[in-house]
Amino acid sequence: MAKIYFTEDHEWLRVEGGVATVGITDYAQEQLGDLVFVELPETGRKLAKGDTAVVVESVKAASDVYAPVDGEITEANASLSADPSLVNSAATGDGWLWKMKLADESQLDSLMDEAAYKAHIG
Repeated sequence: MAKIYFTEDHEWLRVEGGVATVGITDYAQEQLGDLVFVELPETGRKLAKGDTAVVVESVKAASDVYAPVDGEITEANASLSADPSLVNSAATGDGWLWKMKLADESQLDSLMDEAAYKAHIG
């Protein structure tokens, strides 16, 4: 069963079988406003926790989305190239950004669960 984690930088991770699907939270997309472009990562790219993985551009500003843990990109959400607004309309669903194979699952221990994240933004 998938487990969901959150970061202080407003990313979410849905982890299943050593692979994390990563996106930004509803709170983050609301702060950004309407997205007009998403620069997706290359498959096979290795990321260290804190590396810039994706750049999202909204009508307000461009923002980096950071790797929440170490790992390797296995897939980027190609549908965002044609329709970046999916991140606005379905941030925690079809608007996911990338999938990555986790290098060290113990890094998940430093992330928040949903209750802690809600308290963080509350």
